[in-house]
Amino acid sequence: MNDRDMNREMETVLSSLEGRPRLLLHACCAPCASSVLERLYPHFRVTLYYFNPNIYPEEEYEKRAGEFPKLLRAAGMEDVELILPAYGPGEFFEAAKGFEAAPEGGERCERCFDLRLSQTAKLAKEGGYDFFCTTLTVSPHKNARSINAIGERLGGEWGVRWLPSDFKKRDGYLRSIRLCREYGIYRQCFCGCVYSAGER
Repeated sequence: MNDRDMNREMETVLSSLEGRPRLLLHACCAPCASSVLERLYPHFRVTLYYFNPNIYPEEEYEKRAGEFPKLLRAAGMEDVELILPAYGPGEFFEAAKGFEAAPEGGERCERCFDLRLSQTAKLAKEGGYDFFCTTLTVSPHKNARSINAIGERLGGEWGVRWLPSDFKKRDGYLRSIRLCREYGIYRQCFCGCVYSAGER
């Protein structure tokens, strides 16, 4: 996967689609979802899935959850389905056990990506979705190669097609900043977990 251009691979998939297949899009927050939806909405019937047990504290989790309806209204995408699970950080703390002191971007983050994408792949299979994907690759602080490797592995395990991506390409991250300003969307200053909050 080292020399692969995941953005180009996604564009190849998009150009080959017939109709608008169903996509389960894991979304870490509304800011990251903004520019990603702009690219994917014309091609898919999208369901946003806000599964992020890493976010801490509960007030931050709820604040981020509350921005999604605002984003969808502002973007004219109110037909996008939104799944907002109840707050439950226990799974994340279990996954991060033993790696609490790992540096940002290290093994703790890998385990967190795996946790969130595992649940997304499972739900995509159960819900009969054609594809699943995540907004995580829009961040310049996240390793797109690693995220895609996890997604591809889980897609194989669950029998659901993973949509490759590197959404930070084509100025995706900068576009998300502009859209947040335009729509008045709350933009957080850390990834969400209690460990990254301490490092910011």
